[in-house]
Amino acid sequence: MTRVFVSGYYDIIHAGHLQFFEEARALGDHLTVSFAAEEILWEQKERRPSIPDDHKKVLLEGLRMVDEVVIGTSPEEGLEFREHFLRIRPDLLVVTEDDKYGGVKQELCDQIGARYVVLPKSPPRFKSVSSSSIVRWIQAPTEAPLRVDLAGGWLDVPRFSRPDGYIVNCAISPLVTLKHWPYEKQAGLGGSGAWALLNGHDGIDAELDLGVGWQDPAVIRETGLCVWRSGQRPVLDFKHNGDSLRGKLAILWTGSDHDTPGAADLRRDYDMIAESGRVAREGVLQSDLGRLAEGINLYHQAQLTEGMDALPSIEGAIARKYCGGGHGGYALYLFSDESSRSQALGEMPLLRAVEPFYRL
Repeated sequence: MTRVFVSGYYDIIHAGHLQFFEEARALGDHLTVSFAAEEILWEQKERRPSIPDDHKKVLLEGLRMVDEVVIGTSPEEGLEFREHFLRIRPDLLVVTEDDKYGGVKQELCDQIGARYVVLPKSPPRFKSVSSSSIVRWIQAPTEAPLRVDLAGGWLDVPRFSRPDGYIVNCAISPLVTLKHWPYEKQAGLGGSGAWALLNGHDGIDAELDLGVGWQDPAVIRETGLCVWRSGQRPVLDFKHNGDSLRGKLAILWTGSDHDTPGAADLRRDYDMIAESGRVAREGVLQSDLGRLAEGINLYHQAQLTEGMDALPSIEGAIARKYCGGGHGGYALYLFSDESSRSQALGEMPLLRAVEPFYRL
């Protein structure tokens, strides 16, 4: 009889584990599965198991391809199963090609004359997941804000970043969910960042891979009225609850989608954009609405140099600009007070109110 041995954390059992167990079991006549005990998981991963060890053992024993289950308690990282392995003396120790403990496992096999077998990554039968991604999915919020960018946009794109630059933005409500999205899509409000958060992902790396910046997932996760330092990754410079903007923000649908990745390499005035971020930052830090409006309007001037159409002026609005990459989508309007915004909302059906969103 050929005895096969596999080990791992197996904290949240998913289809990928079952596929690996089946492939390992096919190499012999008896499969032993070892999983790290609760105290080992805590020491090495600093997290509690998803279910108690005795429950996990019963769950694994119930799998048709598994013949035996043991719990590893050795403090040696990567060899928590040593005691069981030396007792059982299997013929094969099977691992996947991304196993990072190959050296010590090979040495352990040599002690008893077992073969160390590395299985190539087989194409998954289902969408590939990991225990960590399942945890993120469980912990994902059921609703998320979108965002309006106020000034300094594009300086969150690593290749356009400046050591003295700032990005100013604000998370907004109404909130969105995976099933309820009360906004136009592809509209410059950071929807991809919200979608990533709702699906249990951070979203920053995904945005950077598209050649755009990190500000959307950063502020949607952080919430509030935020100032960020320009750079390769998000660094929060200042955060406010945004109450100073309550009753003063509105967005206007311009009638067409926008494409931020498609606009990334267009010519634009980055000096003016950087100045808009510095001015808007002063407005946030000093709670000076007029100074913040100055920064927003300066950014709109930079958008005009990029070839965007001038946005219509609205009575009572003290600042305006295209959201996101512009050339369509929503435009942001800042009003001096709530009564001015209310009057504009009554006169313009495509204008809608949004409010700062802050989560403790």
